Amino acid sequence: FAGYLSQVLKNYTDHACDGEYISLRCPHRTTISIQSSFYGRIVPSHQMCPSRDPHSFATLIKEDVACSVGTSLQKMLDECQDRRSCQFLINSRLFGADPCPGTGKYLIVWYKCRPNEYKSKVACEDDKLRLSCKKSMVIAIFSAVFGRTQGDSLECPYQNLGMPMIECQSATALQLMIKRCHGKRSCSIYASTYEFGDPCHPGIRKHLHVIYTCANTPFLLPVDETQLPALNSSMEPVGVSTEMALLSNILAAYAFIT
Repeated sequence: FAGYLSQVLKNYTDHACDGEYISLRCPHRTTISIQSSFYGRIVPSHQMCPSRDPHSFATLIKEDVACSVGTSLQKMLDECQDRRSCQFLINSRLFGADPCPGTGKYLIVWYKCRPNEYKSKVACEDDKLRLSCKKSMVIAIFSAVFGRTQGDSLECPYQNLGMPMIECQSATALQLMIKRCHGKRSCSIYASTYEFGDPCHPGIRKHLHVIYTCANTPFLLPVDETQLPALNSSMEPVGVSTEMALLSNILAAYAFIT
């Protein structure tokens, strides 16, 4: 359970230089969710992906360190999104026209591993969002957005007449949802600026969109409890039963994750 949650929550980063293979992989029962990518060069070659050919001082002076393409994200989505793994060779031909011929480039990819089975819930501003899992399962938060995005749900229509639609998102929504709900059987929170702050211009109606999964726990929570027991830094396996040792180890892992 602890290993599964840590892999779901982890933000992965991988990179490869021109002429190398990039390989993305996610654990069992999860798939790749591309967050962002970059192809080009913004640092000198002696810092990242040095050329295979010796450079003269004059060549280094001319090296382009403001070089990027706008198609890298779409390429990564085409190649890897929603797959368990993907691998391909990096070269400029993959991304269309070469923005800086003669300059060695590299690809950097940021991604997460999304559970194959996940739930999605939306609450409009000032409404309450409730998450719950059945008995013996707990909430594992995958992503959370509070604000407005271009792909907004019709559940919370944009109502600001005369104002352009501008994306705006809270930078702390994911951390707050993890703190409130992660590892619990049920939780609730208001989609309000009191909880998340206001990342948008005044008057813009926002919403909270959470993606989560219900993960099996290796032990049953007490019947009347809706969250994991309080952690005690002095807890150690006492050796009287396998169950107690297992519980202590899991609580320690949960404390580390949170």
